[in-house]
Amino acid sequence: MSRTARRGALAAATVALTLTAAACSSSSDSGSSSDPGASSSSSSAFQAQHKGGTLKLVAHAAAGSFDPQVNYTLQYWQLFQSMYDGLLAFKKVNGQESFTVVPDLATAMPKVTNGGKTYTFTLRKGVTFSNGKALTTDDVVASFQRIFKVSSPTAGTFYNGIVGADACLKTPASCTLPKGVIGDAKANTVTINLTAADPEFEYKLAVPHAVVVPKDSPTKDAGTKPLPSTGPYMAAAYDPNRALKLVRNPHFKEWSRQAEPQGYPDAIDYTFGQTVESEVTAIENGQADWMYDAPPADRLNEIGTKYASRAHVNPLTAFWYATLNVNMAPFNNKLARQAINWAVDRSAVVRLYGGTNLASPACTVLPPGFPGHVESCAYTKGGGTTWKAADLAKAKELVKQSGTAGQEVGIVVQDDDVNKSIGQYLQSLLTQLGYKATLKPLSGNIQFTYIQNTKNKVQLALTSWYQDYPAASDFLNVLLSCASYHPGSDSSINISGFCDKGVDAKMQAALKTSQTDKASADKQWGAVDQTVMAQSPVVPLINPKMIDFTSTRVGNYQFSKQFYMLVGQLWVK
Repeated sequence: MSRTARRGALAAATVALTLTAAACSSSSDSGSSSDPGASSSSSSAFQAQHKGGTLKLVAHAAAGSFDPQVNYTLQYWQLFQSMYDGLLAFKKVNGQESFTVVPDLATAMPKVTNGGKTYTFTLRKGVTFSNGKALTTDDVVASFQRIFKVSSPTAGTFYNGIVGADACLKTPASCTLPKGVIGDAKANTVTINLTAADPEFEYKLAVPHAVVVPKDSPTKDAGTKPLPSTGPYMAAAYDPNRALKLVRNPHFKEWSRQAEPQGYPDAIDYTFGQTVESEVTAIENGQADWMYDAPPADRLNEIGTKYASRAHVNPLTAFWYATLNVNMAPFNNKLARQAINWAVDRSAVVRLYGGTNLASPACTVLPPGFPGHVESCAYTKGGGTTWKAADLAKAKELVKQSGTAGQEVGIVVQDDDVNKSIGQYLQSLLTQLGYKATLKPLSGNIQFTYIQNTKNKVQLALTSWYQDYPAASDFLNVLLSCASYHPGSDSSINISGFCDKGVDAKMQAALKTSQTDKASADKQWGAVDQTVMAQSPVVPLINPKMIDFTSTRVGNYQFSKQFYMLVGQLWVK
């Protein structure tokens, strides 16, 4: 989730906020309480007595395009879980089970044949889009073509293994995938053929970029005009400068509680443009129910003490990092890139994020507890497996050796308090190293697409990455492969522009190994991580945790490890 600066401004907290996810998300009650403030239920059945009301969400900024095959932010991927459906989906449940893939628009998991290269799905009957049109196999086929036509950010990494994808990547507008995705209206089946077996393919079919939209959907980014949906909610209006309103899809009938459960709120109002200070106050007063942004530092102790029962803390498989543009001075010089990695005080970034309760120093691309992660720290004073301290003297020497001192460096960050404070720290640090550093804060509504486009000549950017699914390739292959680098595009998730043929070959070898031996593949991915860090196209900063701050109006809080808080499952007065 996507992964992307998928949560551009996560919550920070002080030592006072010592809650654990278990303490906040479970309760001794049965879940049948009439109090919407009660904790989540152990029952999976829909509880009609909690249906209704308007859920009020707030954020400092919108997250750009509302096209599910284009948008790559946690902010909207969370919402898409109750709106759009693919052939498969991740379970909409609490905890570890949320990594499990289940049938969604398909009646069952696919029949896999041809040595793992052919997937056959039977399409569910009776599903209707929010515009009243029935779902057909033609919609499925057109949706896979559309992934390429709209240049979805993952077209070249998730779906490039489909037969015919190479031609679609070269000329997206004429994409047909005639032998890659085949619909049979009479049998009500869809067959997908791959060029090689892909053990992660079912994961890739369960994320929003593979959702099914009507066959007559525009073949370009739909932007602020939401597409018809199949899930319990549809978008009634979207103005990225003001608000987003979701209402019930009148044509929705629950077909799978695991894949797409009926929602509780009658409407979800998401307003933009408030300050984070006003967002906190609104939640405390019951005028808003949840905030997307990081609470400001002066409110953290208050949230962690007075409102502790409404603060839900969860560990994340994610990292915040700085991107270094390897194709522009000064960071087209490896020594200059390594200097930044040596110079950054990760402990300072942890403090700016909110303290050790909600972040820890990061040394690698793959986060702790994730497949392929190796305890190693290439850039810490004194060496070792974990980060201890920066080495500013070594960094200054590398800058001197690189001959880049005195050059200008622009730093692009989101304009919320947490991102700006980290950006100001990086600006000060680069100045100490001898660069002429300037800070460019941008709205979260545009920053993520802005830093991807090479036309904007971004040298250093602060961003973050949250897993799409639990596989090492989702970090390394997605963020740093040649296939993820698309000059001149807003959908170039390889923001550093790092394309190393040797590293790419190692990634491809690891992907191939994963078809038969996941444990060995994970070891290969760990080695790729170390090779990447030696090249230093990115600077891992922190591994975060998340705090969801909710109002007293809200109950049934559930946290999916895959897509985070399940918005549509909240009870609201």
